[in-house]
Amino acid sequence: MITRQHGRPTGPRSPEHWTALLDGFRRTRTAAPGEHGRSAAVLGHEIALGAPAALAAALFDPVAGPGAAGERDGWVGPLWEVLARRHTWAVLAPLPLPAPVRTLVAHTRVLLGDRLAQDQQGLTGDQHRAGPAPLDLHPWETAGWEPAARVTVYGRDGRAATAHYPLPDSREGLAPMPLPPPARPLPGPVRPATAALAALGDWLDARCTMGTAPQAAALLCPAARTGPVTAGYLPFAAAYPALVRVGSGVGAHGRSQGAARGRLAVWRVLAAMADPLGRCGPAEVDALVARMRCFTWCEPADEIWHLHLALEDPASGLAWAVSGRDDG
Repeated sequence: MITRQHGRPTGPRSPEHWTALLDGFRRTRTAAPGEHGRSAAVLGHEIALGAPAALAAALFDPVAGPGAAGERDGWVGPLWEVLARRHTWAVLAPLPLPAPVRTLVAHTRVLLGDRLAQDQQGLTGDQHRAGPAPLDLHPWETAGWEPAARVTVYGRDGRAATAHYPLPDSREGLAPMPLPPPARPLPGPVRPATAALAALGDWLDARCTMGTAPQAAALLCPAARTGPVTAGYLPFAAAYPALVRVGSGVGAHGRSQGAARGRLAVWRVLAAMADPLGRCGPAEVDALVARMRCFTWCEPADEIWHLHLALEDPASGLAWAVSGRDDG
């Protein structure tokens, strides 16, 4: 497992310091948010990482005064993910978190193993923000990675470590094979699922065709024009962690914007594949995953940050390919 690490300075950890740090965070953001944005982010990270849960949640509470943090604020990671990594949903649910942050915190806890489907404290009215993503992990979401590796680890040793899942992660299980001639991309407007696939990362290209997964792969695999490529089929569960990680914003120089963002983005992709209007629920997505054929391949220039995947839905006859490499 490859991890990406960032340093952070240590700071005061005594309980009596947290209120002063929170006041400093808000004053810094309010006085000159552009000039002192990094200083505020460092303070916010210290609070989210070390303060008691109720005080750390006050980072996001607009009622507590000006300068509240939002869902985009963070330093080595989003402040809401730092907080959600530390505490269970039972601790976080009663706290005054704004709706967007609350949704992201809840889905972070879902990735870490909390089952919230029967305990939607304060989330029912805001579930539309999550789209079709349920408040518990389905079996195909858990098979390809360990719980501890799903969300960035923010430790007291001054580092943050994010597990990396390139696809393919190795050539094991793959073999040289010729790809068929590429099928033609579908004419007309870009389908919602194709757009959602490409939106997982700004270094990705995505196509949709009527055909098989290898035919879709051939659209985005230049090496297939000159001979066999190293490729093969794999279960969707093995591809899922890579898709979530790319959807979280990680890349050669990109810092994760939160694993929960990646999970929500992948569920939107799958919902659009199951129904172009996205009007489907978890049961329809489960059925799609169960019948889907997944195909991956290697490119000669692949190093660390790459994703090559084709997804075929036998029921509709459609296949999507997504591919890219982030060279920094």
